[in-house]
Amino acid sequence: MEFLIVVALLVVLGGAALWARKHFSKEIQRAKEIRRANRDGA
Repeated sequence: MEFLIVVALLVVLGGAALWARKHFSKEIQRAKEIRRANRDGA
């Protein structure tokens, strides 16, 4: 039973990660560019 709970949690976390990456990829990319610009400018 515990094994099923662990598997379910992994599936939920994986699905949430994929959903977040799909919806927030533009924001993440922009944040990376800003961080890179700040590092290069400093």
